Parts: sequence; structure tokens; C-alpha cells
Amino acid sequence: MFNRLAAGLLAGASLSVLAVPAQAGTNSPVRWNSGGAVWTTTSNDFETFLSTGETNLDRALDQGIDRSGWSADEIQQGMTKTYDVELIDVTRFLYSDDGVVFLKNQTKSYFPYWKMTSTAVQGLRAAIIADSADGSISSQGIMANLPVAFRLADTCSTYDGSQNVCADGKCQGDAQCTSLLSWYVFLPACVQANQLAPRWIYGGKTTGQTSSNDLSSYSSSPIRGLW
Repeated sequence: MFNRLAAGLLAGASLSVLAVPAQAGTNSPVRWNSGGAVWTTTSNDFETFLSTGETNLDRALDQGIDRSGWSADEIQQGMTKTYDVELIDVTRFLYSDDGVVFLKNQTKSYFPYWKMTSTAVQGLRAAIIADSADGSISSQGIMANLPVAFRLADTCSTYDGSQNVCADGKCQGDAQCTSLLSWYVFLPACVQANQLAPRWIYGGKTTGQTSSNDLSSYSSSPIRGLW
């Protein structure tokens, strides 16, 4: 009970520093930003696709699927797959130094629409922790818990629209290893693999499975049962 309360307080703190109105379930989980153009795929479009497999709902979503390196069925199956986690262990990892490095690495081109990279860590962390509250996470659940609208940026020669997909040895080709929907498919498995083990394993220490801030430490973590 105490662990869940502590994790809840940390999640609340993560939301409070977003400096924008924070509410889980934003209606704009992906705003595809290319140059000066912005196209929004709504949460309703994603929910319909993920629950029924129906496509041709939204032009940008269809293009995102086509450019993901996976079939629509594979994206649907991957994004709805659930992974068992411990709320307190996920929370401790995401607030650790290694966890912050992980979150920065995972928001390379995908971050809050208005505050961009300045609140990227807080925004993604809040969504993951909120989805972990029931002891499991999924891509669909993380997306549904985004506190604000997120954009995938390919603009101004600053952001190239590619993501660091946490899938060492599990993705093939640029599309599978850099696309947003492929990133979503692998994200919950990567969080599960990197969550901090119970404290008794470390003799009361709260340090994580990795001891370095080297980003490569995350890509080498095991990906458990993607499909």
C-alpha cells in the first residue's frame, strides 16, 4: 500500500511540472509535424484501429502504418499486447538517473506539442507510470495516458522524425528501427525489461539494473516476448 502511494505521489509530481494543462487521455496523441504542416490523428482513430483493425480511418495513421515496417495486423497486435510490471519498480526506474537518460533517448523526435523537449521526459514518464498503476502496461495504454498532445517532429533541420526504437536485434531496416509506430510497439517491453528489481535483490539499494548512463545499456536489455 505504501509503495503504491509513494509511486502515485511521484506520478503526480511528474504531471505537476509539465507547466501545461495536464489531463490523461489527450485527444491528440500524435500530431504529425512535417515542415510547416501538421496533421492530427485523434485518440478515437487510434482506438478504432486498435480495437477493430480497421484502416482507412485517417490519412496520417495509414501512412504511419505503411511506413512502420510492419503490417497493420502486426502493429495492432503489438500495440495491444500487455506486459506485467510493478508500479513502484517502474516509477523508481523512471526517476533514476538512468531512467531520465532512457526517457530523453526515447523522445528524440516525439514530445509534447507546445513545450516540446523541455517537458518530454515528464510527459512520457507520467504516461508510463499512469498506465502501470494496474500492474501492466501496453503501447495502447501509454498512448491513452499521455497528459498532453504529442507531436512527431520532422522539421527545421532540427528533428528528423525518427525515433530510437528500443529493440536491439528485434527490428530490421530503417522503418522498423526508427518509425513512431514501431517505437510504440517496443516501448512497453523495454520498460518491463529495465524496471528496477525489488529492493531486497540489491540488499536495500535503490540503484537500477544498469550502472552507466551510456545509452547503449538500454538497447542491449532483453526484449521479452514481443509477439
